[in-house]
Amino acid sequence: MALREFKLPDPGEGLLEAEIVEWKVAVGDTVKVNDIVVEVETAKSLVELPIPWAGTVAGLHVAVGDEVEVGTVIITIHDGSDDSGDGPAPTAPEPVAAAPEDAPDTGAEEEPVKTLVGYGPKAGGTTRRARKVVGPTTASGASSVPRPERALAKPPVRKLAKDLGVDLAAVPPTGEGGVVTRADVEAYAAGAPSADAAPPSVATANAHVDRSAREVRTPIKGVRKVTAQAMVASAFTAPHVTEWVQVDVTATMELVARLKSDREFTGVKVTPLTILAKAICLAVRRNPGINASWDEDNQEIVEKRYVNLGIAAATPRGLIVPNVKDADTMTLVELAGAINALTATAREGRTSPADQAGGTITITNVGVFGVDGGTPILNRGESAIMAFGQVRRMPWVVGSGADERIEPRSVTTLALSFDHRLVDGELGSRFLADVAAIMADPARALVWG
Repeated sequence: MALREFKLPDPGEGLLEAEIVEWKVAVGDTVKVNDIVVEVETAKSLVELPIPWAGTVAGLHVAVGDEVEVGTVIITIHDGSDDSGDGPAPTAPEPVAAAPEDAPDTGAEEEPVKTLVGYGPKAGGTTRRARKVVGPTTASGASSVPRPERALAKPPVRKLAKDLGVDLAAVPPTGEGGVVTRADVEAYAAGAPSADAAPPSVATANAHVDRSAREVRTPIKGVRKVTAQAMVASAFTAPHVTEWVQVDVTATMELVARLKSDREFTGVKVTPLTILAKAICLAVRRNPGINASWDEDNQEIVEKRYVNLGIAAATPRGLIVPNVKDADTMTLVELAGAINALTATAREGRTSPADQAGGTITITNVGVFGVDGGTPILNRGESAIMAFGQVRRMPWVVGSGADERIEPRSVTTLALSFDHRLVDGELGSRFLADVAAIMADPARALVWG
C-alpha cells in the first residue's frame, strides 16, 4: 500500500507554525476524504484540518501540545493502493484558501481534493476498528504517538488545564454528559475536593501542599504573543492621542428597547453597541480622514473608502479583533447580525485569520466589564479606535433656562484614541463629536444617512 504523508499546511496570513490541540483519529482508524483528523491552534484561531485521502491511519508523528512548523509531516495514511514504485511517498497537495463553513456538500467524498483549511465535516466522521495496543512504531516503520482515552472537554478548557499543569483525566467532571468544565479545572488546580470525596485530614492536606502552585506561569504564545507584539509595535510607532466625552444616551437606550420588539429584528440581538457601530460608519462618511493608515514604506497616508469595522472580543485564548467587512454598506439589521455572528464565532475560538485581517477602525466595548472608559491602543495599521464605556443611570442636567432641571439619565463615556501622525486634534474631535451626537439623538442618522 502507498504511504501518503500529510504535512501541516499554511493556515493563512503568513503564519509559520501551529500547536496540535487534539487528534481526532488514532493509529489504525479508517478515514474518508475530508474527514477531520486534527485540530490545531495558530496565533489567530483554532483550525480543523481535513485529510485529502481515504485510507488507514499509519502514524501520528507529533503529540498534543507540540508546536509544529508549516510543512512538517504530522500524519501518514495508507491509501490502500499498490506501492510498486521506489520513489518517495506521495505528499498532500498544496493547500488552498479556506472555504466557508456553509460550503455546499458535493457528495464526492471519495474523490481526492485539495486541502481545505477549516473546511470539512465535523469530528466523528471516522470509523474506528478494533485495534491492538500500538507501540512506538507501526508495522510500516512509521513512528506514532499512542493516544490514551481522553477526558471530555472543550479546547479552551484543555488549554487551561495544560497551562495549570492539570491532568484532565484526573479531574471529576460536573458538566452535562461527563464534560469537564472550566470550573472543574480551576477547582482541581486549587485543591478543591470532588463532591463525593471525603475531606482530607489536616495532616494529609499539609503533606500535599505544593508551594509552586502559588505562582502560575503561562507560556507566552499563540494569540497572547501576537497581541503583545502588535500592541508594543503600535504603542511605540504611532503617537497616540486620546479624547473622551460623556454622552446622555437615553434616546439610544429607548431606541434599542423598541428595536428588540420590532419584527424586522426578530432573531437578531440588538444592543447599544449596534447603534454605536452604525454611528461610527456614518461619522466616518463625514470625516473620511479618520479611516486611514500610515504607509511608512511609501510615505503615504492611505485613506480607506470602505469601513471594515473591528470589534474587539475577549476570548479564552486572549484578545482578538475580527472585523465586519464593508460595515458602512449595511443596514442596521445587517450590521447587528454581522456583529452577533463575529462575536459568537470569536467566543468559540473559531475566528478565521481572514476575519481578523484588513480592519480599518475598531470598537472596544469595555463597558461590558463595568468600566467607564479607558485609553485604548490602536490596532496596528489603523488610525483610530473607540472605547465604549458602561451605560449608567446618573443625575444629568436637562433643559435650559427656566426649564433647566436635573433628571436621572442613561450616560456613557466614549473615548477615542487616534494616530496623531495623520489625525490632528480637529479631525479627531469632530469625529468623536459626530459619534456622540448620534448616540445622544439617533434621529440624526436619518439626516446624515
